[in-house]
Amino acid sequence: MTYTIRPSEDGNYIEMKVVGEITRESSLSPNLEAHALGMKLGIHRYLVDATEARNVETPVANYQFAYQDMAQTPGLDPDAIAAFVVSPEDHSHDFIETVLRNSGQSATLFRDREQAIRFLMEGISKD
Repeated sequence: MTYTIRPSEDGNYIEMKVVGEITRESSLSPNLEAHALGMKLGIHRYLVDATEARNVETPVANYQFAYQDMAQTPGLDPDAIAAFVVSPEDHSHDFIETVLRNSGQSATLFRDREQAIRFLMEGISKD
């Protein structure tokens, strides 16, 4: 898996573009890096573009990622709000959205990039 992380042009969210096969092992480091940048810039909203990536993990590994890695690792932004954009035909990310939300993370899956951005922008004035 490869990834890039940068603030959006308007500075309202951090954008992470992920390409390739996503595993539990490959996911924590990019999340830590994105959250570190967000906290440095005072940004708590994250757009994860996974339109060129597939989640290849087992349900158990996805569960462990949500309940252990993302919920208990120091350095992750507890106020993070994430919008994940995936390809319309890709359902490999559906379960991870469910377990992330069930574990208390703010994570919402979208199949349309503009909808995801609107979702992130809706809360900007509330922050």
